[in-house]
Parts: sequence; structure tokens; C-alpha cells
Amino acid sequence: MMKIAVLAAMAGSAAAFAPAPIAKISTSLNAFENEIGALPPVGFWDPAGLSDGISQEKFDEYRLAELKHGRVAQLAVLGYIAPETYRFGYDLIPGQLSTNDLPNGIAAINAMPFLGWVQIVAFVGCVETYGWFTSPTGVLDLPADILAKRQTAELQHGRLAMLAFLELIRHDSQNLAVPGFDGYDNLITGLPFIYN
Repeated sequence: MMKIAVLAAMAGSAAAFAPAPIAKISTSLNAFENEIGALPPVGFWDPAGLSDGISQEKFDEYRLAELKHGRVAQLAVLGYIAPETYRFGYDLIPGQLSTNDLPNGIAAINAMPFLGWVQIVAFVGCVETYGWFTSPTGVLDLPADILAKRQTAELQHGRLAMLAFLELIRHDSQNLAVPGFDGYDNLITGLPFIYN
């Protein structure tokens, strides 16, 4: 038993004088730290490590997905709150169901008829397939510094909208049992809960 204790002590002391391994520098972090959307003080932030060892093409795919999700989230936040102040009065089913008859927030999911969902999916599919408004060349004719500033702003607005929509849905799901308590009410009454 004494011999094992002496061997363990010798192995531990020998390891103390072994050369320390040199830390590897992540090339993926260095490769993408100058991309649009990397802002001080955080810089390029990838806590899940999604950019580790990926190519520039894969990063561009991820960035395009982030842009699309951000744009959808911005529209979702607007669509969540706007019906509180204005409704188009569009007939989902002519003579039977108008958009004025649908509740706001999560409650609209169950109240939406099948034909309403078909219209929504068809519209989203057309936008995804054919795009939306683009310039004839497909790029904006702006100076590089202004274009970079606008692209960064769009990414930041999309990131904020994704968080805002998640909070609206979270808060709305807690108040489903309260009739008449929907989108705009959730936004106003939800703010004090954020800081408490």
C-alpha cells in the first residue's frame, strides 16, 4: 500500500513539471469576428458554438436564416399589437367570418378557420419562393459604410424582435384564462413583471 502511495505522489509531482499544453485559438471565431452584427463590447457572440469549424458558405446560410427569423419576428410583434388599434375587416370566409371577429394573441390560433390558415400559408410560401420587394440588381446602391450600418441595425432589430415576441407569447400564455385580456393589454401589464 505504501508503494502505491509513493508512486501516486511521484506521478503527481512529475505532472507538475510537464510542459503545459498551448491553448488552441479558435479559427472560426477569428474568421467571423469581423462580420456584420458583431458589436462591442461583446463582439462576435456564439455561445452555442454553431460557427465552430464551419465554412463561410454555411455561415452565410445561418446569417440568412437569422435575418429571415428576425424579419418574421418584427412582423409578428407588429401583428400581435396592431389589431388592438386597427383592424382591416377582411373577410376570411366571405359573409361568414371577418378578421374583426377573431380574438387577439394566442387565442386567435384556435379561432382561425382552416381556410384562413390556407391563405396564410399560401402567402408565406409565395414570399419565400418569389421574394418580396427587391431592387432590379438585387443589391442596394449605398456606400459600404452606410450599408454595413443598416445591415447591423436590421440584425439588431430582428434579434430584439425575436426576444420581444417570445415575451409576448410567454405572457399571453399565462393569461389565456382571463377573457378580454389580450395583445396590447399583455404588452402594458407585462412590463412591470420584467423588472420585479
